[in-house]
Amino acid sequence: MERLIERFIYANRWLLAPIYLGIGLALIALAVKFFQELGHLLLHVLETAKSDLILALLSLVDLVLVGSLLSMVMISGYENFISRLELHEETEKLSWLGKLDYGFLKAKVSTSIVAISSIHLLEVFLNIEQVPKDKILWYLLLQLTFVISALIMVLIDRMAKHETPAESNAGQHD
Repeated sequence: MERLIERFIYANRWLLAPIYLGIGLALIALAVKFFQELGHLLLHVLETAKSDLILALLSLVDLVLVGSLLSMVMISGYENFISRLELHEETEKLSWLGKLDYGFLKAKVSTSIVAISSIHLLEVFLNIEQVPKDKILWYLLLQLTFVISALIMVLIDRMAKHETPAESNAGQHD
């Protein structure tokens, strides 16, 4: 009976596969939005003010960061939780493929959120005249919260990796 339950639990990891496929579809939607924004920018670049051009470029960078994050979560999540990717030898393999554990992935996600949030904060700074003064403090506090959270996640992951096997088994009961 125990083996049957264990096999059932282990097989349920495949329920994540459609979710990772959904992330792939979201990545396609993001790519469409990126090229829509880029096309709009290129059509109006000559009449666009410098500050508006910088904001548009930051928006494109923001989309790229989100896309990279989605791709990383999709590929490494599939590899970590479902199955190894069977790539042919002639297929170009990403250098990080198979090397991202869950802790590293969490650190990458949190630092990506900080980077994305930083871009939005820079956009607020570039449009500071139009932003209500009481909202600026909230943007700064939110950014600081993201930075501190990312640092704590990275520190916790590093501390967990430096823990010896004897220390990690100390809290376990037979």
